[in-house]
Amino acid sequence: MGPGRIMLLPMSVFAVEYVYVADTESIRDEHRPAHREFLAGLVADSDGIALVASGPYVDGSGALLLIAAPSQAALAERLAKDPFAINGTIAVLRMTEWSPVTGELAHHA
Repeated sequence: MGPGRIMLLPMSVFAVEYVYVADTESIRDEHRPAHREFLAGLVADSDGIALVASGPYVDGSGALLLIAAPSQAALAERLAKDPFAINGTIAVLRMTEWSPVTGELAHHA
């Protein structure tokens, strides 16, 4: 590979579920701007991690994030830097490799 060329890493899509610690709404409100800035920074760069979509559950119990990443380990390492994780608002973080076969996100498979 010559200079100036970017090596594309093999990617998987992960469905990441955050389940929030009960009664942490005020902490999440305080850190939400930094959390959203963190998510906006998940763009395919040298580590290959890129946010596909994200959003909270309507009932406020957690959130679902779809993230392309070269490995689950790399993604877990990056998500540990989320301000919500750092500030103890996530009770459960579940990551499942997902294959979007049909629909608007199928090109990520």
